[in-house]
Formats: sequence, C-alpha cells, structure tokens
Amino acid sequence: MMEERIFSPVEIDRIIEMAWEDRTTFDAIEIQFGLNQTAVIALMRKEMKANSFKRWRKRTKNRPTKHAALRTKDIIRFKCDLQRSITHNKISKR
Repeated sequence: MMEERIFSPVEIDRIIEMAWEDRTTFDAIEIQFGLNQTAVIALMRKEMKANSFKRWRKRTKNRPTKHAALRTKDIIRFKCDLQRSITHNKISKR
C-alpha cells in the first residue's frame, strides 16, 4: 500500500492551479507531484467547494488538452507562457 504524501498549502495551491489550467495535462501534474489523475480529482474534491469542483470536473472531463494521449501531435509542451514566472514551480527550474 502506498503512503499518502502530505502536501504543503503552497503545493496544494499549485496543484489546483495546474489542474485548472487547460493546457496542463494530468501527466504533467503526476511528473511534478506524483499524483495521478484519480488522486488529483480526489484532492480537488477535498479542497474545493462542491459547486467549484462540479464546474471544474464538467470542464475537464474528456478534454483533449488535459490528457496527453488525446492531444494533437502539434502540442509538444504542457507549460504555459507564464510558467517561468510562477514561483514554487520545479519544472521551470530544470
């Protein structure tokens, strides 16, 4: 059984921000934080108001830009143009 990681409030905010971004895939969140799609959905359900979660889930369900396998081949990155300026982002510091 996997041990559940405890995230800081800053990390939770960043995960929620990444999940809300249309171009950031669930794969990118998994690479950076180790949370698969199911875990991200559970975190969003726990941390958000019920109506906000329902609105987010309706928007992201089967959305091609949120799933790497459904994306078109011309999209080769998951970072937004502003990602370098976002603090606490491990990927942009590589």
